[in-house]
Amino acid sequence: MAAAPTAKFEEAWLVIQDELSALFAGQGMPKEAVEWYTKNLDYNVPGGKLNRGLAVVDSVQILKGAELTDDEYRKAAVLGWCVELAYFLVADDMMDGSITRRSQPCWYRLPAVGNIAINDACMLHSAVYRLLKVYFKHEPYYIDVVELFLDTTYQTESGQLLDLITAPEGHVDLSKFSLRRHQLIVTYKTAYYSFYLPVALAMRMSSVPENAPSQKIGPYKAALSILLPLGEYFQVQDDFLDFAGMPEQLGKIGTDIIVNKCSWCINTALAVASDAQRKILDENYGRKGAEEERRVKAVFEAIGLRERYAEYEREVYEKLSGMIEAIPEGKPGEIGGLRREVFTVFLDKIYRRTK
Repeated sequence: MAAAPTAKFEEAWLVIQDELSALFAGQGMPKEAVEWYTKNLDYNVPGGKLNRGLAVVDSVQILKGAELTDDEYRKAAVLGWCVELAYFLVADDMMDGSITRRSQPCWYRLPAVGNIAINDACMLHSAVYRLLKVYFKHEPYYIDVVELFLDTTYQTESGQLLDLITAPEGHVDLSKFSLRRHQLIVTYKTAYYSFYLPVALAMRMSSVPENAPSQKIGPYKAALSILLPLGEYFQVQDDFLDFAGMPEQLGKIGTDIIVNKCSWCINTALAVASDAQRKILDENYGRKGAEEERRVKAVFEAIGLRERYAEYEREVYEKLSGMIEAIPEGKPGEIGGLRREVFTVFLDKIYRRTK
């Protein structure tokens, strides 16, 4: 019996991890260093939801329009795991002072690790380019995938900077917040990395061309025009669920209010709040107290945040569905053809999710 998609993808990681450790050891590194590097890979890379990595494999499958050969699957899985290499997360946890990640202590919080995690995050990043060189150096799309990772790294780091200087924990200044600022943060910090990158990688591997003479907009620009607002929708949804979702479904208790997050909820409230409501938000948002959190939530309820979100979700779903429907679609298996299913799979997973 064939392995389930997630299990098969996880099995591919075991091979990739061994290859990375062997490459590192092949530099003449001592046993102690090899063991540290291997533990870094094992602790920080697997164990997540794997949505980004699996999206690469699924998108290649859709674009190819046929069962992948072993070699095609291996290459798609390598690209997927390159997306999953958690260098952003290791660094982000240190900057945010996070306690846990994936139900275990953050890497930097392990007694023997500490600030070494800064270098370990850099090594996870470098592992991406080691894998690309090993697996794709002789492929015609090699430089394209390298540039995709370089561009996405820069975009994500730009979004992270904007997030950090807009809403530093412990220093609340709601005058810096706005729906436009929120859109910029989530586009650069989340949408490029989590939505556009996996699909663009699959498109490169599947020989989708940069331009199509019969189309007004090239396939990659078309994909970008859908996937960036799709990524924004996902983050808005995540922000709303932090406020209104059920903890037993989410697997966590919402913390956006007390950690001063520049979320869709607070920005929507700021845009319509009365002077009295604005005063409550200024005095209570980002404060670590149950009563302060309750006051903020009361304002959210008073401005009809649930109804505003329902209207937002309806409008964005209709808009994205129309954009997807407008894509000129290639035939299954057609070399270089773009398929609407690549985008509908994403949208259907997100629409009205509760966790």
